Amino acid sequence: MFKRLATAAVTVVLMAGLGACGGGGGGDVHDEGSDYSVDVGQNSGSGSGSGAGESRPDASATADASVFGLRDDVRHLRAKTARATRPHMTKKCATTTRRVKHTSSTGSGTKRHTRTWYSTEHSKTCKQVRRGTESYTRVVRPEQWCVSLDDVDGDKGRDDVWYQVDRTDYDAAVGTDDHARIGFTPTGDGC
Repeated sequence: MFKRLATAAVTVVLMAGLGACGGGGGGDVHDEGSDYSVDVGQNSGSGSGSGAGESRPDASATADASVFGLRDDVRHLRAKTARATRPHMTKKCATTTRRVKHTSSTGSGTKRHTRTWYSTEHSKTCKQVRRGTESYTRVVRPEQWCVSLDDVDGDKGRDDVWYQVDRTDYDAAVGTDDHARIGFTPTGDGC
């Protein structure tokens, strides 16, 4: 009974939290596939909102983002590979056999009879041994997806700053217009 009550309480708390986060009817469109929001119809040069050209972030655009700014450019760098050699390891096995003695007794005292027989047990032991070398493709630089931002974190002096992002944030940035306000969590700096 207590377990049901605890489950019901957790469900109510989660529904209340999700309800508080979900509604609103503001001008923002939130892409559920990524962790950022994009302004729709705000600061688009029409003179509405808090002033054209102002780069003050809204709360929903930066709630989960560690970096925000105006989208400048995107760049995709393919993985860079090189041929290399490494030791070729093979499995070497050895089979061993041993003779095992078995005995069985029946009866007791002077009527005791012991029967003896032998069997052969096989065992196999394996280990990795080096045998020559093999060629393989080594990754020199992994595949990278990069986004450049202007007015990083609201600082108008920080323009053309490159960040490495994951594939989801890259795809979301490609789908937005130039100088749209975006936010994301970078996986690295520079590109």
